[in-house]
Amino acid sequence: MSRVTTADTATDVFEEHRPTLTGVAYRMLGRAADAEDVVQEAWLRWSGADREPVRDPRGYLVRITTRLAIDRLRQAQARHEAYVGPWLPEPIATDFGHTAPDTAELAVLAESVSLAVLVVLESLSPLERAVFVLREAFGFPYGEIAAALDRTEAAVRQMAGRARRHVDERKPRFEVDPGQRRDLTERFLAAARSGDLDGLLALLAPDARLINDGGGKAKAALRVLETAGKIARFVVGISQDAILDPEFVFTELNGGPAVVLFSAGRPDTALSLDVAEGRVQAVYIVRNPDKLTHLTRRLPGAGGQ
Repeated sequence: MSRVTTADTATDVFEEHRPTLTGVAYRMLGRAADAEDVVQEAWLRWSGADREPVRDPRGYLVRITTRLAIDRLRQAQARHEAYVGPWLPEPIATDFGHTAPDTAELAVLAESVSLAVLVVLESLSPLERAVFVLREAFGFPYGEIAAALDRTEAAVRQMAGRARRHVDERKPRFEVDPGQRRDLTERFLAAARSGDLDGLLALLAPDARLINDGGGKAKAALRVLETAGKIARFVVGISQDAILDPEFVFTELNGGPAVVLFSAGRPDTALSLDVAEGRVQAVYIVRNPDKLTHLTRRLPGAGGQ
């Protein structure tokens, strides 16, 4: 690409790469609001910079965004340590259909933004997380990643190997068939709404896990629940809570089927499941209102029930 000089061209170039920058920032931080702040700061630096020498705007912008995200991630780690109850990433609406027509690419994008993977990424160092995101999710060459992080290519390759092994060892082996996940999500919700304990037990794997993020601002389990029996009883219990004017919207969040519960027109709960061998292996419930404000009824693939 030719050098960037005029303000109009600078804006066009930035908007061209905004989806990539947002994707990098969100996978780094797990918060849509934080990702938007980082991208906005990247824009301010880009618009105020001397762009005449810039020969690779994409690489330049990714470098700025990655470094800003690393700084914010280091600050966020202290907040996570004081977080009330289990922490989950902020769920985001996803629709890769137009941007990733290739089936293999679609699978990589969906996995890299899944709640299961983002939870594992929380246990990486900020630099390792940056390397993993840039390499695994976006396919950046090692040389470009090294330039973005001001590290040698050899060091980046070592970090990439450690991060990949770490994720592989801890990432649950779940199926990504959206049809099966949608079907089980619908059946799980139906059983929960009717208080059908036996129905939930039939859907849950014996060693299933439930992670419920309320952030101390909404009713939620304060620890990870394990085993089908504990999860089923908990779900039946919360299904009895009074919800004002409830509305359930099926949609796609973080690359997979999900359902959002609206109460009096406002998002109250986001539910998604991980599935393997026809059973629910993990249940993710986000109720922290700070993580739901951006969700609306007009979600990709939304269909009310």
